[in-house]
Amino acid sequence: MDKYIFPAVFDPCEEEGYTVSFPDLPGCITEGDTLEEALYMAKDALELHLYGMESDNDPIPKPTRPETIRVPEGGFITLISVWMPPVRDEMANKSVKKTLTIPKWLNDVAEHEKVNFSHILQLALKEHLGIEKRP
Repeated sequence: MDKYIFPAVFDPCEEEGYTVSFPDLPGCITEGDTLEEALYMAKDALELHLYGMESDNDPIPKPTRPETIRVPEGGFITLISVWMPPVRDEMANKSVKKTLTIPKWLNDVAEHEKVNFSHILQLALKEHLGIEKRP
């Protein structure tokens, strides 16, 4: 599915800000010092949590109807909507660190010539694998 909408419980903190949880998604919890920040963090947390579930092939639960959720005193519920295609694209393009070994003499020459090792490795891997653009 590309679009998800889940209810989020906003629980005011004692001092300031909000703790945000998703009753249907245990472990998906965040917080923000202001309402604006809490809303932003809620969307971010939901995107990452659902992306992880999709990646692990975990079943995505059906959202609970907001009117059936118990809200802490002073708290409230709002619906958080996420569109997953850009999240999936961003995660697929996320850089990963690789450790590799090359001869010292080659490293010295490449550094002297100010070679971008990451760029060269990407080009070489694409050529080796016959990849012209990202699948």
